Amino acid sequence: MQIPTVTLNDGTPFPELGLGTYNLRGAEGVASMVAAIEMGYRLLDTAVNYENEREVGEAMRRSGLPREALLVTTKIPGRHQGYDLAIESTNGSLATLGVDYLDLSLIHWPNPSRDLYLETWRSMIDLRAAGKIRSIGVSNFTEQMLRRVIDETGVVPSVNQIELHPYFPQAELRAVHAELGIRTESWSPLARRTELLTEQVLVELAHIHGVTPTQIVLRWHVQLGSTPIPKSGDHDRQRENADVFGFELTDDEVAAISALEGGRLWNGDPNTHEEM
Repeated sequence: MQIPTVTLNDGTPFPELGLGTYNLRGAEGVASMVAAIEMGYRLLDTAVNYENEREVGEAMRRSGLPREALLVTTKIPGRHQGYDLAIESTNGSLATLGVDYLDLSLIHWPNPSRDLYLETWRSMIDLRAAGKIRSIGVSNFTEQMLRRVIDETGVVPSVNQIELHPYFPQAELRAVHAELGIRTESWSPLARRTELLTEQVLVELAHIHGVTPTQIVLRWHVQLGSTPIPKSGDHDRQRENADVFGFELTDDEVAAISALEGGRLWNGDPNTHEEM
């Protein structure tokens, strides 16, 4: 199957759905990622803190596809923030992945109490100019943080990867992204470890459209203008997750799903959460 793309603010084509790789490790993880690529996934989302960049790189090579056909995202952890450390982190990711460039690099968490994310952002701008990163972005940034890096450097992040699911639709922040030209990307798009997929509205809509509740939620993300990155090592589930481009929700149906809003899960408030 072919996953459609949108164009980032730097001109890069970017898939409307990707593969989360958290906890996909070892030979089994590589095999799962190769299978996902074979069925049409082109965006692989990893991070230094996932400790599986080596496996992601191996899956990319084993897929047999040319390097330019695949997009790999990784993230700079809190312990690597700061100008020089961020450059070292990026060079380390390139070596571990076994690639010459990153398609997208993100600041994993802002860690505002350390106040190093602006310095880190400046290093990423220079790394992009040097050709080591194609697109640069952030993760878990608030509106204030986004506007600060833009005002200080004149460079708008291509992506902000945020917690986003029907329990936490992030309407205000998505509106900011739309204003600034930033692509929204959804982590934990299916609200893992919750009862989301048993919600009555999702079950009913799945019946109406002849799909699964999972597909309803992922289609909701797509129609909000966000790229979800569901993680799965199961081949059937990977196929189900990617098969969301053959139907469309009405505006009322999208609104009904968004009405499930209850708030942030897992206490990941970017203003206070610190992750190294």
